[in-house]
Amino acid sequence: MGFSGHQARKRFGQHWLRDQSVLERILEAAALEPTDRVLEVGPGRGALTERLLAAEVGAVHAIELDRDLVAGLQDRFATNPRFSLHQGDVLEAPLDLSDGRMADKVVANIPYNITGPLLDRLVGRLDRPVDPPYRRLVLLVQKEVAERIRARPGHSSFSALSVRMQLLARCHSVCPVPPRCFQPPPKVQSEVICLEPLPASERLEPALAARVESLLKQAFLARRKMLRNTLAGVASPERLGSLATTAGFSLQQRPQELAPEAWVALARGLNQSD
Repeated sequence: MGFSGHQARKRFGQHWLRDQSVLERILEAAALEPTDRVLEVGPGRGALTERLLAAEVGAVHAIELDRDLVAGLQDRFATNPRFSLHQGDVLEAPLDLSDGRMADKVVANIPYNITGPLLDRLVGRLDRPVDPPYRRLVLLVQKEVAERIRARPGHSSFSALSVRMQLLARCHSVCPVPPRCFQPPPKVQSEVICLEPLPASERLEPALAARVESLLKQAFLARRKMLRNTLAGVASPERLGSLATTAGFSLQQRPQELAPEAWVALARGLNQSD
């Protein structure tokens, strides 16, 4: 049966990665070990799945939405005892492997239309991080999203997502992926990124995380306005000014100019003054 006659479906955001050098870079970034248990999201026709199994990891669990692809994947890999497959929506499907244990790492060519919700599910938010965290995630995403995740303060791509992700994980770029690396080619540029979620001991305490999350939501609603306007009402102007000075920034600055550490310092000051 295989994949004969199956056409990439736009509604599922299907673009098959076929560039062997990019597949190799993904595997290198994943730093796979024999004991690793890998979750693969959207395996498609199995180009990356084949590489993961060849790396002789402990287990590969794939989640695929397209029922027609599931049949082909079963034909191709079902005889491998280290392979398991679940048909369903990754935003709702159980993420544990067939033995009930969780994966250590995630390797995925993410459908671009669900990137935000999927990051929420795989990494979490400051006030509700995934626990225990995956040790490493290697994700193929739209370049625009990758730039936002790893942007530095002052860059046009710097956003609330930048602050959240950089306080939750160590983030770095692996390689750019132009449209010609896919079949069919997407209309956007792509990038492979690597996220290494921080261990629980390095994450923000719950009350502090909740305050940072609240500040980000309020400030980035009007990212082009000065902080003295966007944060008005959080505290008295005098108190806010004092906290800003202590945290090392000015209320004349705009949200995208503040480093993650400054948001944490401001949140800590507000929590202490409540």
